[in-house]
Amino acid sequence: MRDEMRPILPADAPAPDALLNTLLEVSQTGVMLLRPIYEAGGSIIDFELEYLNPAAQRLLGQPEHPAHTLLSIYPHAGFATGVFAFYRDTFESGVSRQEHFNYQYDGIDGYFRVVARAQGPLLVVSIADDNDTPRTAMQEALRRSQQAEQQARAAAETERNLLQAIITQATVAIGLFQGDECTVTAANDLICAIWSYPKGEVLGRPLLEAVPELVGQGFDDLVREVARTKQPYIGEEMPAQLRQPNGRVETRYFNFAFQPLYGPTNEVIGVVDIAVDVTEQVLARRQVQELNEQLQQLNTELEGRVQQRTAEVQQALAEAEHQRGQARLQQELLSQILGQVPAIIVTFSGPDHRFTFFNEHYQTLAGGRAVLGRPWAECIPEAVLQGLAAMADGVYNTGQPLITRETPAELVHEPGRSRYFDITAQPLLDAQQQVRGVQVFAMDVTERVLARTERETRQRELQTIFEQVPVPITILQGPQLEVQLANRAICELWGRSPAQVLGRPYFEAVPATAGQGFEEILAGVMQTGETFFIDEQPVQLDRAHTGLPPLGYFNFAFQALRDATGTFNGLVAIGTEVTDQVLARQQVQQLNDQLAAINEEMQATNQQLADTNHRLSRTNADLDTFVYSASHDLKSPITNVEGLLLALREHLPPEAYKYEHVPQLLAMMEDAVARFQQTLLHLTDVSRLQQNTTNQPPEAVDLPSLVEAVRLDMAPELEAAGATLETELDGCPTVKFSAKNLRSVVYNLLSNAIKYRTPQRPPHVRLHCRHVGQHVVLEVHDNGLGLSEAQCRELFQLFRRLHNHVPGSGVGLYMINKIVENAGGSIEVRSELGVGTTFTVFLPATE
Repeated sequence: MRDEMRPILPADAPAPDALLNTLLEVSQTGVMLLRPIYEAGGSIIDFELEYLNPAAQRLLGQPEHPAHTLLSIYPHAGFATGVFAFYRDTFESGVSRQEHFNYQYDGIDGYFRVVARAQGPLLVVSIADDNDTPRTAMQEALRRSQQAEQQARAAAETERNLLQAIITQATVAIGLFQGDECTVTAANDLICAIWSYPKGEVLGRPLLEAVPELVGQGFDDLVREVARTKQPYIGEEMPAQLRQPNGRVETRYFNFAFQPLYGPTNEVIGVVDIAVDVTEQVLARRQVQELNEQLQQLNTELEGRVQQRTAEVQQALAEAEHQRGQARLQQELLSQILGQVPAIIVTFSGPDHRFTFFNEHYQTLAGGRAVLGRPWAECIPEAVLQGLAAMADGVYNTGQPLITRETPAELVHEPGRSRYFDITAQPLLDAQQQVRGVQVFAMDVTERVLARTERETRQRELQTIFEQVPVPITILQGPQLEVQLANRAICELWGRSPAQVLGRPYFEAVPATAGQGFEEILAGVMQTGETFFIDEQPVQLDRAHTGLPPLGYFNFAFQALRDATGTFNGLVAIGTEVTDQVLARQQVQQLNDQLAAINEEMQATNQQLADTNHRLSRTNADLDTFVYSASHDLKSPITNVEGLLLALREHLPPEAYKYEHVPQLLAMMEDAVARFQQTLLHLTDVSRLQQNTTNQPPEAVDLPSLVEAVRLDMAPELEAAGATLETELDGCPTVKFSAKNLRSVVYNLLSNAIKYRTPQRPPHVRLHCRHVGQHVVLEVHDNGLGLSEAQCRELFQLFRRLHNHVPGSGVGLYMINKIVENAGGSIEVRSELGVGTTFTVFLPATE
């Protein structure tokens, strides 16, 4: 049967193989041999092009033996046109089949008539050009519809490439959040760098899950609020705790905008985040938020529709119109996105910078003068005069981006008003990487510049006010405690000029104070934020050139300052020199020491007793006169300071009280004056004590009644401290002593027991009295902080304070010790740090 089907050839015809080769070479019909490619399951997934005769090579533009498969060379031969399905089905059927194809893809555009049949392991295909065959009106309409689809698709691709170029070359961080969980649906490399997370780890995840450091900082609430109210949110210099590339979490500051993004029907489809990191003054501009997912979806839908074969002409025409509508929608969406970005966006083309795009923000700024296709200098001539066009020339000619900060500009339709802009100019490149235009992102920062100028003016006014204050004041700010403000009084105290201290770290500006304990004090104030007072602190200063001694004594007050976020970022220090008072008290102490020496000499000889008593009386009189004179003479200067403060309050303009530090500083200065006046009162009390203690006659005192009266007076202190007071007075219900002086002794000892309590346990105080020999013994025991042996030895010195965390003057124990000693008694103290203290008072038992 096979032999019967062979064609009958002349006897002298060439061999069949040679004849076949010649036939294939001269044939005007293309012939191809295809070999199927199978997947693992046995299905045909592609064809290898084993052989193309010359006619097929001319039709398809391929060599005789192409190196790639059918679908690799002609990807649209698959689902879009059905060519591959025709070849596959024909091979599997084993019979001859023919089909007409209109192929307008992959560099080929024409009608073809195709006949195919399986022959052993190969598929033999005959392909002929069918373009000359007359077409029906429906076929021509279908062809035009397919061409329209391709044009719409090309236009959409052009728009997508423009958006991609803008996003790729933008210099600001952009993110897109969608849904109630603020899912990150788009994020460029800059915003991922700000978060310190790769893009693959954040896309598609809720914001707080992708960037857990933002939990509790309120940014997700702001995003939801913008989506709900459709109102944008602008943040300037907002702090955010974010992970850094080194793994640590640090505070960064940002200018950002949360902008609602609207869909075609004006519904909110997401919130665009455009952020600029201003912590390191790295300038970046707000850029267009990528909507690749939406554009990709649109492109996918467009491509799917284009690839669908239309069975009827009306359906094809409707599909083409639909695709053109999608392209218009895509272009409108791109313009809408750029128009919603709260920044100025402009693109120019050519060396004369013709407008190719500008958003609504720029057109508003330009007063409606920008016109597409016209040169920038022609529409906005002042751009040339103010050097802005020259910036664009530089970017276009060099291909290098340009970033400027707070560039001034004046517009002709806004006479007399200056605006300031942060500008980023970026070259736009064509497919050959040649500069074809310039893209400009700009942000109007006029309000920021004016606000900073106003702050600087206020700071100068505040410096002027400080200069007028007679009390030494300085303001230290930042982690290095830089001297921001220092008035003349404190510069004189330091022995330095303002130029030597302003803007420098404190211990660099005043090196003489280093190593004297101020490092720990200032660090403690900055850490805890608690006001700290120091009385009569000895300080060595480098002020020999001022004529003052290097060693001085000072009262200090330190108050921490907070910034807008509540963080302690500096402190105010007020100092008052009390060297004269300290030296006067030291002289008093020296006189007391001399008095003790005289008393010892008096005990050595009775013969010198009278003379010694006379000298003692005279010395005491001189001492009282000196203390009285010193306290009296010092009252006048401190009264003058108090008057100056009052006058300052009366004459300060109301605007001065608007500065947050002025009322605080005035209050601190008044407190320092009050403390100084209190010290003078204590000096007067000491003088009176010397005169009056010997004139107080003893009397029978009901000790339980006296202690109960003291308990009632101290009831608020006992309740506030949660303290318990235990008394045992049965051993001495009546004591022969001055009632006033005995009350002072009891009150001071009980008050100290409450005042110097430990926070580790509730205070418990025990007071009991007993007769021991010739003495009445009064004992007060507490479970407070306790004292060291060295502190016990200094306990009864005048103005000596061992704890600075509670108010006090260092006079109380000195006075009650003098009261008891002048009455012929004594006081002993036993104490252990962290356990408690016991004061034992021995009073003479008078009949």
